Amino acid sequence: MHVMIDLETMGTAPNAPIVAIGACRFDANGVSEDKFYRQVSLQSSVDGGATIEAGAVICWLKESKKARAAILEAEGEDEWPALCDFTAWLKADELSGLWGNGAAFDNAILSQTYRRYGQEAPWRFSLDRCYRTVKNFSPIEMDRSGTHHHALDDAVSQAKHLVAIWAAEQACATPGNNRGE
Repeated sequence: MHVMIDLETMGTAPNAPIVAIGACRFDANGVSEDKFYRQVSLQSSVDGGATIEAGAVICWLKESKKARAAILEAEGEDEWPALCDFTAWLKADELSGLWGNGAAFDNAILSQTYRRYGQEAPWRFSLDRCYRTVKNFSPIEMDRSGTHHHALDDAVSQAKHLVAIWAAEQACATPGNNRGE
């Protein structure tokens, strides 16, 4: 099983503070109902050594009311317990790939956050996958659902898009499929 993660952060560097973690399981047949979502206290993330970037805060101020509400209206939990919950949910021994939107973003930030707490990420580095790279090589458009910049909604939309890309590639690779060759 693959997992798509999406983080909402107050920065873009590997030491960015996480304010939400969203993840879903998926495979070539679609997205599982088994999903993960935690809001993280910005204060606990900063207390844990993360660094806020002013530019990211300014970007968040420009986001939709729904997106801002997702990280502001509910009290987030402390970062370390949220990471422990994610580790338990992940089931790393069953993982085929951990996908994030950008080779240097979601996976890198999450991995670095574990290291700030003196722990290794719970997945093997060789399972890191970059959704952004795949989507940029595909003409398949994303059908976004939910609130843009809500960690779980974005993870699900990205996973569904990746499944659609895989299906289109599989259809093109089917023997006897005349692609104008």
